Amino acid sequence: MGFNIVLIEPEIPMNTGNIGRLSLASGSVLHLVKPFGFELNDARLKRAGLDYWKHISVKIYQSVNEFLSINNDKNMVYLSSFGKKSYCSIDYKDNMFFVFGKESVGLSKNLIDKNLDKLYKIPIYSTHVRSLNLANAVSIVVYEGLRNIN
Repeated sequence: MGFNIVLIEPEIPMNTGNIGRLSLASGSVLHLVKPFGFELNDARLKRAGLDYWKHISVKIYQSVNEFLSINNDKNMVYLSSFGKKSYCSIDYKDNMFFVFGKESVGLSKNLIDKNLDKLYKIPIYSTHVRSLNLANAVSIVVYEGLRNIN
């Protein structure tokens, strides 16, 4: 049991490190899509992932196009503040792909427009908050998924 956590062009090494640790804890695979806002040998990435990094199942892609061409037949959902449906309504399945955009701007308009039927959001109940931290958002979705399929 597990999921596939996809980070499109992650920018903040501490988020990616924390998400890496989460992927290991949840039995998930971490997919990282370049370009990154950091180097994979960044000390902040390693610190956030602690000594678990060597055990994390990570797949790296050179571009969004490469990721999509390799995984085009997979069961994917996309997470964005532009989604209309709540992450709670996802029909969670083992091995599902959860696709998240970069911290500064989220998913590209192109990805959003092509996947409106698979676009979900985590509700935010304050007008003072634009978005959640990426690592927190991934945690919410992954553990809701685990709760649903267990």
